[in-house]
Amino acid sequence: MVGQVFSRPEFRWVEQRRVLSWLARQWHHLMDWLNRTAAAHPVGFDLGLALVVIALVALIVHIGYVMWRIVRPGVRTGPHTSGLGAGKVMDAAAHLAIADRLASAGRYAEALGHRFLALVLELDRRKALRFHVSKTPAEYVWEARLSEQGKASLADLVGSLYRYLFAAVPCDADGYAAFGAAAQELVRGAHVAPA
Repeated sequence: MVGQVFSRPEFRWVEQRRVLSWLARQWHHLMDWLNRTAAAHPVGFDLGLALVVIALVALIVHIGYVMWRIVRPGVRTGPHTSGLGAGKVMDAAAHLAIADRLASAGRYAEALGHRFLALVLELDRRKALRFHVSKTPAEYVWEARLSEQGKASLADLVGSLYRYLFAAVPCDADGYAAFGAAAQELVRGAHVAPA
């Protein structure tokens, strides 16, 4: 009976820390310090407060600008200068030319991306699939209107592309040439399924 009475919360004599009361005490300490500083150094306090307000306004303006840029994706900082032909859709011949330039410079992995885009654009021209900049290479395999052999060839090309670009398998001149030959064979073989 006595044990039950002393186990009640009002008989716990250990002080419990409450987060809100701690925060309130810290706020009061900050206000006291600011009041003492303002009384001891009024000009310095006013200058410091003005600098803090200016920094806060600059921060809010910067956050607003960044949010505006995020919300309005059509706003750009200027013309794209990274990469060859970035920002515009070119035809298959232009991508083949870029791929050849990159390959002759020894940048085979980058050349594969343009070589694959040339293939996709050519298949789009032949109505075997529908090109869109947001599609992944694997999505083209699923939607391609090709014969079973054509789909298998396209799937092999996508697998090679993924191995070289994402699995960090080194690509050399032979790998690039084999990829190009398989892509050319797929286009030349006219594996487009009847609609």
